[in-house]
Amino acid sequence: MSAPAADLLTTPLHALHLELGAKMVPFAGYAMPVQYPAGILAEHRQCREGAALFDVSHMGQLKLLGDEAATALESLVPQDIVGLAPGKQRYAFFTNAAGGLLDDLMVTRRADHLFLVVNAACKDADTRHLITHIGHRCTVVPLPDRALLALQGPQAVSALRWLNEGVTALTFMTGGDFTLAGADCFVTRSGYTGEDGFEISVPADQAEALARALLSLPEVKPAGLGARDTLRLEAGLCLYGHDIDTRTTPIEAGLNWAIQKVRRPGGEREGGYPGADVIGPQFSTPPGVRRVGLVGLERVPVREGAPLVDADGRPLGRVTSGTLGPTVGQPVAMGYLAANHGALHHEVYAEVRGKRLPMRVSPMPFAPHRYHRG
Repeated sequence: MSAPAADLLTTPLHALHLELGAKMVPFAGYAMPVQYPAGILAEHRQCREGAALFDVSHMGQLKLLGDEAATALESLVPQDIVGLAPGKQRYAFFTNAAGGLLDDLMVTRRADHLFLVVNAACKDADTRHLITHIGHRCTVVPLPDRALLALQGPQAVSALRWLNEGVTALTFMTGGDFTLAGADCFVTRSGYTGEDGFEISVPADQAEALARALLSLPEVKPAGLGARDTLRLEAGLCLYGHDIDTRTTPIEAGLNWAIQKVRRPGGEREGGYPGADVIGPQFSTPPGVRRVGLVGLERVPVREGAPLVDADGRPLGRVTSGTLGPTVGQPVAMGYLAANHGALHHEVYAEVRGKRLPMRVSPMPFAPHRYHRG
């Protein structure tokens, strides 16, 4: 058990993490649990087989109010927000003038506003970005008094229904208001693990009581950032600041699927967002690099930053995330490769401590998604 450095922020569950024996580490300015005594491997398996509870209260939560909120947000993201139905959630990203990614986020249309969840390290910059560019068209309201819990895994629904049977009606990427352990919560059926599960926005002063209620259920155990990272990597999901950043466009990152037809070139509301003149043409003229999945052919994990080369040592790209996948039982990684070397099953080499380790371009996700689509 470790205490945070004095300058680190803490979440409303901090005392509970220490009580549970968590190893705390600095992350995005917060003291966060990287693992509990059971260890990362056990926590990873708990999420794949049962239900795991993650504290993600460091993430930024905001709401956009006003009749123009959806059209205003569309001026900053290449997603279809105007057409988002009430109760529906969508993955989106902020872009810059060069077509690079400023952050990725989740957007849900609620009855009278848009609810946004942004990454912890970007939340201050994202809030400024929203206020600067669309603050005159809608009201941007940060929600620092809300905590966020993620209950993930195949038994998440059987656990959460003990607190409110109504959550069973939710399907993947939908949300609704529910009372859980006496707290008024906004719940979406979504997550960052590839498993079925829920993200629960709860008043900060009621977060610990809700977490304790969930952890008292036989299906649920706590999990930290370490398992969250191995789970999302097996699911082929990008981590902002690693797999995507201001130097990568959505098309290079393989996120074409997240730009709806209506916002693409030729669509009814094409363009009109920062970098559209860069991103749009990449749909028809693919860029020279792209994000790929990689499986190691030797049982040595390949970590972020490892150069990718061909058989003659010529540089082809770099690894952006890598681990030994606990579920798939082999080294898995994501990285950027020259497009002419990015075909499925093509073999390249990662340079690790002076050795060249063979890796094969692989489809993602590495572990199948198990979302509940209804």
